[in-house]
Amino acid sequence: MFKKSDDSRLRTKYQPRNVSLSMLKKDRYKAFIDYFSEHQPNAETELHYTNPYELLVAVILSAQCTDKRVNMVTPALFQRFPDPESLAASTSDEVFEYIRSISYPNNKAKHLVGMAKMLLEKFQGEVPSTVDNLQLMPGVGRKTANVIASVIFNMPTMAVDTHVFRVSARIGLTSNAKTPLAAEKQLIKFIPQDKIHIAHHWLILHGRYICLARSPKCGVCPLTSFCKYFEQNFIKNPKLDSKSKAF
Repeated sequence: MFKKSDDSRLRTKYQPRNVSLSMLKKDRYKAFIDYFSEHQPNAETELHYTNPYELLVAVILSAQCTDKRVNMVTPALFQRFPDPESLAASTSDEVFEYIRSISYPNNKAKHLVGMAKMLLEKFQGEVPSTVDNLQLMPGVGRKTANVIASVIFNMPTMAVDTHVFRVSARIGLTSNAKTPLAAEKQLIKFIPQDKIHIAHHWLILHGRYICLARSPKCGVCPLTSFCKYFEQNFIKNPKLDSKSKAF
C-alpha cells in the first residue's frame, strides 16, 4: 500500500522536454495504468476492517472524514458492536458515544443503526453485493455502494470521491466532468474492467499524498510526463517553475 512515507521513492526529475502536449486521452489512460500497475500493483483502502460488515460501517463513517480518524474510533466500536445483530439492538445515542469525534456523528449514528436493522430484515445479515441493494440502506449513497461493491466483491465500480474527482481531472483522464457521476462514467469507459477496482485506490492515494488539493507536489510526482495540469501550469507557463511551491 502507498504510504505517506513513500514520497521519496516516487521522486522524479523535472524534465519538461519529455512531456507530450498533444497526448490523446487513450494514451493518457495507458500511461496512467501502466505506471500504477508496475509501481502500486497492490493498492488498497486504508480503512481498517476484517469483514464486509466492518468495511460498510467504516465507509459510512468516512464520509467527509479522514480514514485516519475513522481508524481511531473503529476498534472500540467494533469491539462493542462486532456484528449487525449487536448494532441493530443498540440505540443511536449509544453509538454516538463511540463516534462522537467523527464528522456528523448524530446522523451517522442513526444511519449505522438503521443500516444494521435493514441488513437483518432484508438481507439476512449479509452485506449485499449489488450497488442498487446497497443504496437501499441508510447512510449508503452511490459512492459508498461503489466502494463496497469494488473492495469486497471486486465489481468494476468506480467510487468518485474528492480525490478521484480532482486527480482524474488534473491528469486529463476526465474532461469537463461537472459531477462525480459524470466523472465516474468517463473513467469506467476508458479503464479496463479488470483494473477499475484498483484504479479507484490509485487515484485516491495519489490525491491523498501527492496531488494535493491546494499545493500539489508536482516536483515529486511521477505522472508529470502525461499530466495535463502539469502541461498547462509548468510547461506552457515556464515562469511558474521557480515560483511554485511544488518544486
